[in-house]
Amino acid sequence: MSLRSPLSRVLGLGSAKAGTEHWWAQRVSAVALLLLGIWFVIALTQLSPGSYDEVIRFIAAPVNAVLLILLAATLAYHSYLGVQVVIEDYLHTHGVKVLALMLSRFIHVLVAVASIYAILRIGITAGIAA
Repeated sequence: MSLRSPLSRVLGLGSAKAGTEHWWAQRVSAVALLLLGIWFVIALTQLSPGSYDEVIRFIAAPVNAVLLILLAATLAYHSYLGVQVVIEDYLHTHGVKVLALMLSRFIHVLVAVASIYAILRIGITAGIAA
């Protein structure tokens, strides 16, 4: 027999003891994406259309490179969280669900790493050339 009330046993734990954590991660990443997205749209409006060299200089700027890396990583993470919920809700065969979750994670990590690599490669190459 426990002295804890039923409410204290489940408070903040969701049905699988991780639901609240997942919900908060989605909300926090959404707020981060909102702020980074506003920065990105404003930054894009300040670039000349069709100017390749200006875009390379933009990515090579340290502050812009860091913010682009944060944007890419946050986008991949937020997307993974959303796809995970869809897979868990709509795939009912256990083996297919596990395979889809693993494939989703691998694809999201691959996209995030490729994006970060591209940003770093452009930034470092442009920095050396300058």
